[in-house]
Amino acid sequence: MKLSHFNFNLPEELLAEFPAENRDEARLMVIDRKKQTIEHKFFKDLIDYFDEGDVMVLNNTKVFPARLYGNKEKTGARIEVFLLRELNAEQRLWDVLVDPARKIRIGNKLYFGEDDSLVAEVIDNTTSRGRTLRFLYDGSYEEFREKLAELGETPIPKYINREVVPEDAERYQTIYASEEGAVAAPTAGLHFSKHLLKKLEIKGIQFAEVTLHIGLGTFNPVEVEDLSKHKMDSEEMRVTQEACDIVNSAKIRKSRICAVGTTSMRALESSVSSNRTLNPFEGWTNKFIFPPYDFSIADCMVTNFHMPKSTLLMMISAFCGHDLMKKAYEEAIQEGYKFYSYGDAMLII
Repeated sequence: MKLSHFNFNLPEELLAEFPAENRDEARLMVIDRKKQTIEHKFFKDLIDYFDEGDVMVLNNTKVFPARLYGNKEKTGARIEVFLLRELNAEQRLWDVLVDPARKIRIGNKLYFGEDDSLVAEVIDNTTSRGRTLRFLYDGSYEEFREKLAELGETPIPKYINREVVPEDAERYQTIYASEEGAVAAPTAGLHFSKHLLKKLEIKGIQFAEVTLHIGLGTFNPVEVEDLSKHKMDSEEMRVTQEACDIVNSAKIRKSRICAVGTTSMRALESSVSSNRTLNPFEGWTNKFIFPPYDFSIADCMVTNFHMPKSTLLMMISAFCGHDLMKKAYEEAIQEGYKFYSYGDAMLII
Protein backbone atom coordinates (compact mmCIF):
# COMPACT_ATOMS: atom_id res chain seq x y z
CA MET A 1 0.00 0.00 0.00
CA LYS A 2 1.14 3.52 -0.80
CA LEU A 3 0.79 6.83 1.04
CA SER A 4 -1.64 8.10 -1.60
CA HIS A 5 -4.12 5.34 -0.61
CA PHE A 6 -4.65 7.20 2.68
CA ASN A 7 -5.50 10.62 1.35
CA PHE A 8 -9.01 12.06 1.48
CA ASN A 9 -10.61 15.51 1.62
CA LEU A 10 -11.67 16.43 5.14
CA PRO A 11 -13.95 19.48 5.42
CA GLU A 12 -12.43 21.92 7.92
CA GLU A 13 -15.65 22.22 9.92
CA LEU A 14 -15.42 18.54 10.88
CA LEU A 15 -12.27 19.12 12.98
CA ALA A 16 -13.56 19.19 16.55
CA GLU A 17 -12.55 22.36 18.41
CA PHE A 18 -14.25 21.28 21.64
CA PRO A 19 -15.25 17.88 23.06
CA ALA A 20 -18.87 16.66 23.37
CA GLU A 21 -20.60 18.18 26.41
CA ASN A 22 -20.66 14.82 28.18
CA ARG A 23 -17.83 12.38 27.53
CA ASP A 24 -20.00 9.35 26.71
CA GLU A 25 -22.44 11.26 24.49
CA ALA A 26 -20.05 11.61 21.57
CA ARG A 27 -21.28 9.76 18.50
CA LEU A 28 -20.13 6.19 17.87
CA MET A 29 -19.88 4.54 14.48
CA VAL A 30 -19.98 0.74 14.81
CA ILE A 31 -18.31 -1.25 12.05
CA ASP A 32 -18.84 -5.00 11.83
CA ARG A 33 -16.03 -6.48 9.72
CA LYS A 34 -17.71 -9.84 9.26
CA LYS A 35 -21.11 -8.47 8.23
CA GLN A 36 -19.53 -5.46 6.45
CA THR A 37 -22.11 -3.20 8.13
CA ILE A 38 -21.98 0.34 9.56
CA GLU A 39 -24.28 1.50 12.38
CA HIS A 40 -24.66 4.93 14.01
CA LYS A 41 -24.89 5.02 17.80
CA PHE A 42 -23.72 7.06 20.81
CA PHE A 43 -20.62 6.19 22.79
CA LYS A 44 -22.63 5.08 25.84
CA ASP A 45 -24.15 2.33 23.61
CA LEU A 46 -20.70 0.67 23.62
CA ILE A 47 -21.85 -1.47 26.54
CA ASP A 48 -24.33 -3.32 24.27
CA TYR A 49 -21.46 -4.91 22.30
CA PHE A 50 -19.68 -6.54 25.26
CA ASP A 51 -20.45 -9.41 27.63
CA GLU A 52 -19.23 -10.68 30.96
CA GLY A 53 -15.57 -11.77 30.77
CA ASP A 54 -14.70 -9.52 27.83
CA VAL A 55 -11.61 -7.36 28.33
CA MET A 56 -10.94 -3.73 27.47
CA VAL A 57 -7.29 -2.70 27.26
CA LEU A 58 -6.80 0.92 28.40
CA ASN A 59 -3.73 3.12 28.03
CA ASN A 60 -3.34 4.75 31.46
CA THR A 61 -0.75 7.34 30.40
CA LYS A 62 -1.28 10.84 31.77
CA VAL A 63 -0.69 14.02 29.78
CA PHE A 64 1.52 16.60 31.46
CA PRO A 65 1.33 20.36 30.75
CA ALA A 66 4.03 20.19 28.10
CA ARG A 67 3.70 23.59 26.40
CA LEU A 68 5.62 26.51 27.94
CA TYR A 69 6.11 30.08 26.79
CA GLY A 70 9.35 31.85 27.60
CA ASN A 71 11.38 34.86 26.56
CA LYS A 72 14.77 34.86 24.95
CA GLU A 73 17.52 36.70 26.82
CA LYS A 74 18.43 40.20 25.57
CA THR A 75 15.79 40.35 22.80
CA GLY A 76 12.84 39.28 24.97
CA ALA A 77 11.35 37.45 21.94
CA ARG A 78 8.48 35.12 22.89
CA ILE A 79 9.45 31.48 22.36
CA GLU A 80 7.21 28.42 22.62
CA VAL A 81 8.93 25.44 24.23
CA PHE A 82 7.26 22.04 23.89
CA LEU A 83 8.62 19.49 26.37
CA LEU A 84 9.04 16.11 24.67
CA ARG A 85 10.85 13.95 27.21
CA GLU A 86 13.05 14.16 30.26
CA LEU A 87 16.57 12.96 29.48
CA ASN A 88 18.16 13.25 32.93
CA ALA A 89 16.21 14.09 36.09
CA GLU A 90 19.28 14.97 38.15
CA GLN A 91 20.69 17.42 35.61
CA ARG A 92 17.21 18.61 34.57
CA LEU A 93 17.90 17.91 30.90
CA TRP A 94 14.96 17.82 28.50
CA ASP A 95 14.38 17.12 24.83
CA VAL A 96 12.16 19.93 23.52
CA LEU A 97 10.84 21.56 20.37
CA VAL A 98 11.17 25.34 20.06
CA ASP A 99 9.19 27.74 17.91
CA PRO A 100 10.39 29.91 16.22
CA ALA A 101 13.51 27.76 16.06
CA ARG A 102 15.87 29.65 13.75
CA LYS A 103 16.90 32.16 16.44
CA ILE A 104 17.46 29.65 19.23
CA ARG A 105 21.10 28.61 19.33
CA ILE A 106 23.39 26.70 21.67
CA GLY A 107 24.25 28.90 24.65
CA ASN A 108 21.04 30.97 24.51
CA LYS A 109 19.08 31.35 27.75
CA LEU A 110 15.28 31.34 27.98
CA TYR A 111 13.33 32.85 30.89
CA PHE A 112 9.93 31.57 32.06
CA GLY A 113 7.29 33.04 34.35
CA GLU A 114 6.52 36.68 35.04
CA ASP A 115 9.26 36.71 37.68
CA ASP A 116 11.72 34.72 35.50
CA SER A 117 11.69 32.08 38.27
CA LEU A 118 12.68 29.36 35.80
CA VAL A 119 15.60 29.62 33.39
CA ALA A 120 16.77 27.19 30.71
CA GLU A 121 19.99 27.05 28.73
CA VAL A 122 20.17 25.58 25.24
CA ILE A 123 22.95 22.98 25.26
CA ASP A 124 22.38 21.09 22.00
CA ASN A 125 20.61 21.13 18.62
CA THR A 126 18.89 17.81 17.87
CA THR A 127 16.78 18.53 14.76
CA SER A 128 15.72 21.67 12.89
CA ARG A 129 13.22 22.45 15.67
CA GLY A 130 14.58 20.14 18.37
CA ARG A 131 16.84 21.33 21.19
CA THR A 132 18.21 19.95 24.45
CA LEU A 133 17.61 22.30 27.37
CA ARG A 134 19.14 22.32 30.83
CA PHE A 135 16.74 23.91 33.30
CA LEU A 136 18.25 26.04 36.05
CA TYR A 137 16.06 26.21 39.13
CA ASP A 138 16.79 26.75 42.83
CA GLY A 139 14.82 24.08 44.60
CA SER A 140 14.31 20.35 44.90
CA TYR A 141 13.37 18.12 41.95
CA GLU A 142 9.77 17.96 43.24
CA GLU A 143 9.60 21.76 43.40
CA PHE A 144 11.07 21.97 39.89
CA ARG A 145 8.37 19.62 38.52
CA GLU A 146 5.70 21.65 40.33
CA LYS A 147 7.08 24.80 38.70
CA LEU A 148 6.92 23.15 35.24
CA ALA A 149 3.30 22.13 35.92
CA GLU A 150 2.45 25.65 37.11
CA LEU A 151 3.99 27.38 34.07
CA GLY A 152 3.00 24.78 31.46
CA GLU A 153 -0.33 24.56 29.68
CA THR A 154 -2.34 21.60 28.39
CA PRO A 155 -0.79 20.60 25.03
CA ILE A 156 -3.98 20.47 22.97
CA PRO A 157 -3.07 19.82 19.31
CA LYS A 158 -2.02 22.77 17.17
CA TYR A 159 -4.84 22.30 14.66
CA ILE A 160 -7.33 23.30 17.42
CA ASN A 161 -7.27 26.94 16.49
CA ARG A 162 -8.13 28.54 19.81
CA GLU A 163 -6.62 29.45 23.16
CA VAL A 164 -6.39 26.75 25.81
CA VAL A 165 -9.30 27.02 28.27
CA PRO A 166 -9.26 25.78 31.91
CA GLU A 167 -11.62 22.89 31.00
CA ASP A 168 -8.94 21.44 28.69
CA ALA A 169 -6.85 20.41 31.70
CA GLU A 170 -9.59 17.93 32.63
CA ARG A 171 -11.08 17.06 29.23
CA TYR A 172 -7.77 16.39 27.43
CA GLN A 173 -7.14 13.59 29.92
CA THR A 174 -8.79 10.19 30.33
CA ILE A 175 -10.55 9.69 33.66
CA TYR A 176 -8.27 6.69 34.34
CA ALA A 177 -4.98 8.49 33.54
CA SER A 178 -2.42 7.67 36.24
CA GLU A 179 1.11 7.39 34.78
CA GLU A 180 2.44 10.82 33.82
CA GLY A 181 4.57 11.04 30.70
CA ALA A 182 2.50 11.75 27.56
CA VAL A 183 2.47 14.94 25.50
CA ALA A 184 -0.77 13.95 23.76
CA ALA A 185 -3.85 12.17 25.07
CA PRO A 186 -4.87 8.62 24.08
CA THR A 187 -7.98 10.14 22.59
CA ALA A 188 -10.24 7.09 22.17
CA GLY A 189 -10.24 6.84 25.96
CA LEU A 190 -11.52 10.41 26.38
CA HIS A 191 -15.07 9.15 25.75
CA PHE A 192 -15.26 7.01 28.89
CA SER A 193 -17.19 8.59 31.76
CA LYS A 194 -17.08 7.33 35.37
CA HIS A 195 -20.71 6.28 34.95
CA LEU A 196 -20.02 4.22 31.80
CA LEU A 197 -16.94 2.53 33.32
CA LYS A 198 -19.05 1.57 36.37
CA LYS A 199 -21.81 0.13 34.16
CA LEU A 200 -19.23 -1.90 32.18
CA GLU A 201 -17.72 -3.17 35.43
CA ILE A 202 -21.16 -4.20 36.77
CA LYS A 203 -21.79 -6.09 33.51
CA GLY A 204 -18.59 -8.09 34.17
CA ILE A 205 -16.25 -6.47 31.67
CA GLN A 206 -12.63 -6.55 32.86
CA PHE A 207 -10.01 -3.86 32.33
CA ALA A 208 -6.32 -4.39 31.63
CA GLU A 209 -4.14 -1.29 31.85
CA VAL A 210 -1.03 -0.75 29.75
CA THR A 211 1.14 2.37 29.55
CA LEU A 212 2.37 3.96 26.34
CA HIS A 213 3.59 7.53 26.73
CA ILE A 214 2.49 9.24 23.54
CA GLY A 215 5.08 11.49 21.92
CA LEU A 216 4.65 13.78 18.95
CA GLY A 217 6.02 11.07 16.62
CA THR A 218 2.56 9.53 16.49
CA PHE A 219 1.41 12.63 14.62
CA ASN A 220 4.45 13.12 12.39
CA PRO A 221 3.27 13.21 8.80
CA VAL A 222 4.34 10.31 6.61
CA GLU A 223 6.42 11.82 3.82
CA VAL A 224 7.40 8.72 1.83
CA GLU A 225 5.13 7.07 -0.74
CA ASP A 226 6.57 3.65 0.17
CA LEU A 227 5.22 3.08 3.71
CA SER A 228 7.90 0.52 4.56
CA LYS A 229 10.44 3.38 4.52
CA HIS A 230 8.65 5.47 7.19
CA LYS A 231 10.36 5.48 10.60
CA MET A 232 8.28 5.96 13.73
CA ASP A 233 9.72 7.81 16.74
CA SER A 234 10.23 5.59 19.78
CA GLU A 235 7.79 5.89 22.67
CA GLU A 236 8.21 4.56 26.19
CA MET A 237 5.83 1.78 27.23
CA ARG A 238 5.10 -0.78 29.90
CA VAL A 239 2.95 -3.93 30.00
CA THR A 240 2.70 -5.48 33.48
CA GLN A 241 2.34 -9.14 34.41
CA GLU A 242 -1.12 -8.32 35.79
CA ALA A 243 -2.27 -6.97 32.40
CA CYS A 244 -0.84 -10.07 30.67
CA ASP A 245 -2.73 -12.40 33.03
CA ILE A 246 -6.06 -10.63 32.36
CA VAL A 247 -5.56 -10.59 28.56
CA ASN A 248 -4.16 -14.13 28.22
CA SER A 249 -6.96 -15.61 30.36
CA ALA A 250 -9.50 -13.90 28.10
CA LYS A 251 -7.76 -15.38 25.03
CA ILE A 252 -7.95 -18.89 26.51
CA ARG A 253 -11.70 -18.61 27.19
CA LYS A 254 -12.23 -16.92 23.77
CA SER A 255 -13.70 -13.74 25.26
CA ARG A 256 -13.55 -10.53 23.29
CA ILE A 257 -10.43 -8.38 23.74
CA CYS A 258 -10.89 -4.72 22.84
CA ALA A 259 -7.96 -2.31 22.42
CA VAL A 260 -9.13 1.15 23.44
CA GLY A 261 -7.19 3.37 21.04
CA THR A 262 -4.35 2.95 18.58
CA THR A 263 -1.78 3.38 21.38
CA SER A 264 -3.19 0.45 23.38
CA MET A 265 -3.10 -1.60 20.18
CA ARG A 266 0.54 -0.64 19.55
CA ALA A 267 1.46 -1.56 23.12
CA LEU A 268 -0.20 -4.98 22.73
CA GLU A 269 1.42 -5.66 19.37
CA SER A 270 4.83 -4.58 20.69
CA SER A 271 4.90 -7.24 23.41
CA VAL A 272 3.56 -10.40 21.78
CA SER A 273 5.23 -13.80 22.20
CA SER A 274 5.80 -16.20 19.31
CA ASN A 275 2.73 -18.21 20.40
CA ARG A 276 0.57 -15.06 20.21
CA THR A 277 0.18 -14.39 23.91
CA LEU A 278 0.95 -11.14 25.72
CA ASN A 279 4.32 -10.82 27.47
CA PRO A 280 5.33 -8.33 30.18
CA PHE A 281 7.50 -5.60 28.68
CA GLU A 282 9.16 -2.40 29.79
CA GLY A 283 11.09 -0.31 27.28
CA TRP A 284 10.55 1.55 24.04
CA THR A 285 8.57 0.81 20.91
CA ASN A 286 8.75 2.27 17.41
CA LYS A 287 6.29 -0.23 15.94
CA PHE A 288 4.55 1.03 12.81
CA ILE A 289 1.43 -0.92 11.86
CA PHE A 290 0.17 -0.59 8.27
CA PRO A 291 -1.57 -2.99 5.86
CA PRO A 292 -1.22 -5.87 5.43
CA TYR A 293 -0.78 -6.79 9.11
CA ASP A 294 -1.80 -9.81 11.17
CA PHE A 295 -2.99 -8.72 14.65
CA SER A 296 -2.23 -11.13 17.49
CA ILE A 297 -4.18 -10.03 20.56
CA ALA A 298 -7.18 -7.72 20.17
CA ASP A 299 -10.18 -8.74 18.07
CA CYS A 300 -11.95 -5.37 18.29
CA MET A 301 -10.95 -1.78 18.93
CA VAL A 302 -12.25 1.67 19.83
CA THR A 303 -10.69 4.60 18.01
CA ASN A 304 -11.37 8.18 16.93
CA PHE A 305 -11.52 9.50 13.37
CA HIS A 306 -8.02 10.29 12.12
CA MET A 307 -6.34 12.72 9.76
CA PRO A 308 -5.55 11.91 6.11
CA LYS A 309 -2.15 10.22 5.54
CA SER A 310 -1.63 9.63 9.29
CA THR A 311 0.01 6.52 10.75
CA LEU A 312 -3.13 6.13 12.89
CA LEU A 313 -5.34 5.86 9.79
CA MET A 314 -2.95 3.24 8.40
CA MET A 315 -3.38 1.09 11.50
CA ILE A 316 -7.17 1.38 11.24
CA SER A 317 -6.98 0.32 7.60
CA ALA A 318 -4.90 -2.73 8.58
CA PHE A 319 -7.42 -3.69 11.29
CA CYS A 320 -10.68 -2.84 9.53
CA GLY A 321 -9.81 -3.71 5.94
CA HIS A 322 -8.96 -0.87 3.58
CA ASP A 323 -12.14 -0.79 1.50
CA LEU A 324 -14.43 -0.95 4.53
CA MET A 325 -12.40 1.76 6.26
CA LYS A 326 -12.70 4.02 3.19
CA LYS A 327 -16.44 3.42 3.04
CA ALA A 328 -16.77 4.19 6.77
CA TYR A 329 -14.81 7.44 6.44
CA GLU A 330 -16.89 8.54 3.45
CA GLU A 331 -20.03 7.90 5.48
CA ALA A 332 -18.56 9.70 8.52
CA ILE A 333 -17.93 12.83 6.42
CA GLN A 334 -21.42 12.60 4.90
CA GLU A 335 -23.01 12.22 8.36
CA GLY A 336 -20.99 15.08 9.88
CA TYR A 337 -18.98 13.06 12.40
CA LYS A 338 -16.33 15.11 14.22
CA PHE A 339 -12.69 14.19 13.61
CA TYR A 340 -9.48 13.99 15.61
CA SER A 341 -8.64 14.42 19.29
CA TYR A 342 -11.92 15.91 20.56
CA GLY A 343 -13.99 14.20 17.88
CA ASP A 344 -16.38 11.24 17.73
CA ALA A 345 -15.52 7.54 18.05
CA MET A 346 -15.59 4.32 16.10
CA LEU A 347 -15.94 0.73 17.34
CA ILE A 348 -14.59 -1.92 14.98
CA ILE A 349 -15.76 -5.44 15.82
